[in-house]
Amino acid sequence: MPRPLRLLAILAAAALLSSCSAGVAMTRAEGTGPVDPPAAPQKQRTAPADAIPLAFDRARGGAGVIAAGGGDSPYNYGPTVLVENGRNRMWWCSQLGVAVPAGDDLLYAESPSADGPFTAPDGTMALPVLSGSVNGFDGVHTCDPSVIHVGSTYYLYYTGASGEHAHGNGIGVATSADGISWQRGHNGQPIIGPAYDTIRDNTYGSGQPAALFLDGWFYLMFTDTTGRAAGWNGAGQFVLRSKDPVFQSGVQALGDRGFATVSVTNAPRARSVVDAFSADWMWVDALNAFAIAHETESGTSLTFWNSDFTTQPYKQITVPGPWREGPGLVRTSQGHAPIAVEDPCGRVPIDVVRATVDGAAGAPTDLAHFGMDLAGVPGCATKEAASVLEGFAVPSPERTMDLVHGGKVVRLERRSVTDRLAGVVLERRPAIVDQLPVVADIPSGAQAVRSPDGQVGVLLDGGKVWLIGDETVAALNSSTVKQATDQEWKSYEQAGDLSRR
Repeated sequence: MPRPLRLLAILAAAALLSSCSAGVAMTRAEGTGPVDPPAAPQKQRTAPADAIPLAFDRARGGAGVIAAGGGDSPYNYGPTVLVENGRNRMWWCSQLGVAVPAGDDLLYAESPSADGPFTAPDGTMALPVLSGSVNGFDGVHTCDPSVIHVGSTYYLYYTGASGEHAHGNGIGVATSADGISWQRGHNGQPIIGPAYDTIRDNTYGSGQPAALFLDGWFYLMFTDTTGRAAGWNGAGQFVLRSKDPVFQSGVQALGDRGFATVSVTNAPRARSVVDAFSADWMWVDALNAFAIAHETESGTSLTFWNSDFTTQPYKQITVPGPWREGPGLVRTSQGHAPIAVEDPCGRVPIDVVRATVDGAAGAPTDLAHFGMDLAGVPGCATKEAASVLEGFAVPSPERTMDLVHGGKVVRLERRSVTDRLAGVVLERRPAIVDQLPVVADIPSGAQAVRSPDGQVGVLLDGGKVWLIGDETVAALNSSTVKQATDQEWKSYEQAGDLSRR
């Protein structure tokens, strides 16, 4: 059986030497040599003294194994999890004999809850969705998946390797319309390889990607044991971003002076954002900050960075419990933190899935869920952070209701209409809403119009149409509906779509 594509943290030379034992081989991602590395935490940067401490509550999870490859799979680790339409969708690294060639495979399963059990759509324990290409850079191993869903396309970033040669790992990308059937991108070639800034004893190379999408940019965080700013043992996480999901144009690398354009993706790695292997991350809209999940002695720690990585605005927090490798944060489709609907500005759900033991194959397995909520957080402090309120409605100072739409406010007179148009109606008004401009006031009885293709909207002064969905919403607003001709409809200014589809 080929060895799994795995990279573990090594804390100190003493620990490395004490773990040497003849006949125990390193796994592929750890490098080469007769070393059985300890699962040890990494040295971490200290947040500045003025970093804000975060409280937490609602500890949960850890009750048992939530997903497994089934069959002859000897290990399960390195998950990525998206919450979509009430489903928790998970991809992870394993190995199934039915998937060829023999090597690491990426598996898929889903569940209504992060507590599982996760099963494949066909009812089996898991479905293999990407395996080695046989002839490419990822000929033997595909591992460490990170999935995001942007527009109509799913993007899968993963570690690939063709064999056991030093620094052989690279990062590839695949695309899908459903998250299950994948096509390799960039002609099957790696999009990121080792920088070769420094050659260390750890010969893993580049891999363990974590992706998210923010403000039109694809962000990719990853390991490169040859990076200049990595630790002595190769630990470190580097960041690239591009508006091209394949990272072949307009690529910027994070360095000591912020993001700068680079001509190649293996330009010198000048800055690491956290001293760790196998990390995951998400954008926390309410905090206007990145949260990087990485394993430390007590569990999965989260290190926070502001949008341009110039400061750590919040103190590190830890989701406690057993672990062996690979925290996978439960995230939204684009890699953002899920929204706490009852308190979107003051509470942030933090959930991770991680391997908890080393199995019989000497590799991580027994995926389990752990989580808690950040509570009483100082969220929505800026207009940018208020994006977490998109689609929410709140009481207005004029005894009406305010619907947050596109960073602005649409004022609605009737609560019944608000209930139909808003995703959630809050009973308390966050202070930041007072700073958002009111762009429309929809009174009861406002004239409604129907387009030739059946769209219904309210027509306000100046010929602006706000789409509200259908005639039932117009009836709730006591609005009469006028059929518009094609010419009339084209003459209206399409102000926005308030309907919930």
